[in-house]
Amino acid sequence: MTYLRYAPDIEKPAEGEQQTIDGIIKGMTQQSETVEAREQHAVRASHAKSSACVTGELTIAAGLPPELAQGLFATPGTHPVAVRFAQGPGETLGDRVSTHRGMSIKVFDVPGEKLPGHVVDTQDFVLATGTTFPSGTAAGFLRDGTVIGKSTGFPEGVKSAVSSTMRNLNRALHAFGAESALADFFGHPYSHPLADSYFSQAPVRYGDYVAKLGAVPSTESQRALSEWRLDPHQDEDGFRHATVAFFRDHEVVFELKAQLWADAERQPIEDDSVDWPVSISPYRTVATLRLPRQDAYAPDRVRYFDEVMTFRPAHSLATHRPLGSVMRARLQVYQALSAFRHRENGVAEEDTASIDRIPA
Repeated sequence: MTYLRYAPDIEKPAEGEQQTIDGIIKGMTQQSETVEAREQHAVRASHAKSSACVTGELTIAAGLPPELAQGLFATPGTHPVAVRFAQGPGETLGDRVSTHRGMSIKVFDVPGEKLPGHVVDTQDFVLATGTTFPSGTAAGFLRDGTVIGKSTGFPEGVKSAVSSTMRNLNRALHAFGAESALADFFGHPYSHPLADSYFSQAPVRYGDYVAKLGAVPSTESQRALSEWRLDPHQDEDGFRHATVAFFRDHEVVFELKAQLWADAERQPIEDDSVDWPVSISPYRTVATLRLPRQDAYAPDRVRYFDEVMTFRPAHSLATHRPLGSVMRARLQVYQALSAFRHRENGVAEEDTASIDRIPA
């Protein structure tokens, strides 16, 4: 198969994009202020409620073909990692409001040229459930973010009802062999966080090429969780409790996969609402993420992950630069919202340079 090469001109910013990004930052900051006033604490503007804060290793596979042996993945070996699993909303809600989930990975001991402003030897991958980002573009991000921002002040029961409606819609669509990425975004099933797959949703530079990334559960014990469902009426923090309990007794392993860019028309760079067909380019394993049995919610570690540590697409090698409209927005939005959160809480943010900085 012939894969398309990366070049700076594959990105096509829309006219007025910076004004759009400024609008996203303004709207999400106002949303964060509303949440802070209610919770008396500033939390992440998305993926606020963590379900596990863990450490482990990422092993780059040996013998990868040339198109996959790129950037971080060009050199076989093992790197320490920190991984944060979290629920989607930018506020601390009960698990009745089951939306998309996040999986943020920080890889340590990664030398090489970094993006401007990133000065430590790490590489972050910020992943979420769903292969697409329903908003598609920065303009869509602003539009949908405005709707979410206006709903932030609504009672939790209203948000639960919306989540339930979206979940039921997708269940009905599945009966006809269809699905809605937007419905899943706002109404994700009550599935186990360690049985889900997670995706970059947007493309990144992949050395000489371009790729979307995915993390797929790979142990039998994780796959056995596929039918597990939370009853949120029994436990409003059930996703966390189930994840912590699983880590207590089992190793967790994900295969990290890359889906290379091969068709500019059917795999657009600038619209992340379009799923890249696996019939054109399948996801192929490039590394193994291994998270051993551990206390996945140790208080000091959680405090460090949730209050101090930062995960951003901008924490990247130049060879894995985030691409496309949504990612260009995220490069600025994540930084601005992190600065707001840390400033409001009186905590110095840290671009963590070493696994040794993370409490045991």
